[in-house]
Amino acid sequence: MTPHSLEKLLHQLPLLKIEFTQIDAPKFPHLVDQLEFLSDVVEDVAEHSYDSLPYHALAAAGFALIYAHKAMHIIPDSNIEFGHADESTVVRYVLLRYKNSLSAYAAHNTAYHWDGLNPAP
Repeated sequence: MTPHSLEKLLHQLPLLKIEFTQIDAPKFPHLVDQLEFLSDVVEDVAEHSYDSLPYHALAAAGFALIYAHKAMHIIPDSNIEFGHADESTVVRYVLLRYKNSLSAYAAHNTAYHWDGLNPAP
C-alpha cells in the first residue's frame, strides 16, 4: 500500500461502504460490519482523525478492503456454499494480526465494540 494507493482508496471509500452493505453472506454474518470497521479505520487515519495506527496495520486494512471490492476472487462470490469465504478470511486475518492496534482504534471510536466485530474463527 503506497501513499498513492491509499489516497485512491480514500476517494473510493464512500462507494465501497455502500457496496459492502449489499453483501449477502449469511455464512459470514460479521463480514459487512468488519468491512465497515476497516473502512472507518482507513478513513480516520487518512484524514488524521486517528494517528496511532502503525502504517503496516493501515496497509493491511487497505489491502483487505481492496480485495473485498475486486470482482475476481480466489473463491467466486457466486459459489453459494463458499462465496465470500476468501474475503472473510482476509478480513479476519487483518483483524487478528493487528488486534492490539485495531482494538485500540475501536476503543477510540465509540461506534465500535471490539467484541462485536467477532474476529475469532
